[in-house]
Amino acid sequence: MTQVQSVAGGNSWPAGAVGRYSVTYGSPELHVVTEFSLRELFAKYGDILWEPGSHKYNVTSFIGELDELLLGQRFSAFSQDMLDELVGKLRSRGNSNATINRKMAALSKLLRKAYKMGSIHSLPEFRRQKERAGRIRFLDQDEEERLFAAIRARSEDAWRLSIFLVDTGARLGEAIGLTWNDVQAGRASFWITKSARSRTVPLTKRAMAAVKVPKNGYDGPFAMLRQAPFRAIWNEAKAEVGLNDDEQLVPHALRHTCASRLVQGGIDLRRVQMWLGHQTLTMTMRYAHLATNDLDPCVDVLERKKKRKTG
Repeated sequence: MTQVQSVAGGNSWPAGAVGRYSVTYGSPELHVVTEFSLRELFAKYGDILWEPGSHKYNVTSFIGELDELLLGQRFSAFSQDMLDELVGKLRSRGNSNATINRKMAALSKLLRKAYKMGSIHSLPEFRRQKERAGRIRFLDQDEEERLFAAIRARSEDAWRLSIFLVDTGARLGEAIGLTWNDVQAGRASFWITKSARSRTVPLTKRAMAAVKVPKNGYDGPFAMLRQAPFRAIWNEAKAEVGLNDDEQLVPHALRHTCASRLVQGGIDLRRVQMWLGHQTLTMTMRYAHLATNDLDPCVDVLERKKKRKTG
């Protein structure tokens, strides 16, 4: 019921009563609509959503690119048209569906946080782009020997790191970020990972030898290295051994090589998933086709069935 209040005495009377009064209505709280750009939302929530590291570095680049494609547009609601526009522009730039999915995952995470906190008031529907199963590049034994020899001729530390990467399947940033305390009792523990899940793996003899070096004031066995210089050494060595035209042969191929050797050696995919630190088994299934011997028992079953029928 609408109440009226006497200005003079502060008493409330029903509407229509004689006297000087003001009207007070019961209404929901009103909010001022504020607009943000993607860069502004990232500045507001980026540190909350992503920990420092290489993944956050990539996300920063993704959000910056998307903001640029939107010409710094500020909004209070992110529409489906805006999302479709971004996907179209990324595709016209030559981005693969896999790359678009990574960028959209970062955008979705940021917008969901902004929506939850009340910074924007609507969200679009994110649809995952269909990805093709690409060829996985891994080294055979001869390629490894030739490439590693060329790397060693340029840098002993880069050679040690290459051995460690191929025998642990670690990502480049994970290995460089190792501290001395992370390597104990023949095992290496990775704490800052892409999946945000720590993992510990046992080390081969040559991986153990690769981390047994004087500390010389460094924080870890590979702390004297940085990613960009290592990649430069890798590319020089690759050119020297005649693999310069192989665009898929990047340092990450050492992680693929480790996974491939595990699967080909008969290690089940669940253990390979744990070794690599994949968040889901779907990621590990990329290597399933390498387990060629897994289907051999099927032939035996079919042969026995055929023999029973002919007998």
